Amino acid sequence: MPYTFQHLESEGAFQASFDLMRVLRPHLTDPASYVAQLVRQTEQGYRLLAVWGRERIVGLVGYRKLENLLYGRFVYVDDLVVAPDLQGSGLGARLLTAVRDEAVQEGCDHFVLDTGLHMPLAQRFYFRQGLLARGMHFTQGLRAESRV
Repeated sequence: MPYTFQHLESEGAFQASFDLMRVLRPHLTDPASYVAQLVRQTEQGYRLLAVWGRERIVGLVGYRKLENLLYGRFVYVDDLVVAPDLQGSGLGARLLTAVRDEAVQEGCDHFVLDTGLHMPLAQRFYFRQGLLARGMHFTQGLRAESRV
């Protein structure tokens, strides 16, 4: 099947990505809130690259270009999801490659992402893509409902 890679930039395009993003982020329940958040995130440099196949979005990668003292200039992958019926097809690798290639072209020093400790299949996939585990990610909920 031929695939088309395209950055999503409009509210309508963001809306079209909602169902697939929910595969990765099931806590998202309101399409309007999702679109509003993506609008805010894009104002902060977030980009959402979609893979279209047969009139539907079948893959997404959300990422940001950042800079800090630890990594220098780097690309951080926030979100990576492929339609369940196409997982294992190589689309996830193609999405990561597209973003990694962009990072290299823009002179970034590192390519960074986090994944949950409870996701060994994702970890194996990232190792196969040349990513190495270099640390642990610590978080703390700051609102009462997120202190679980």
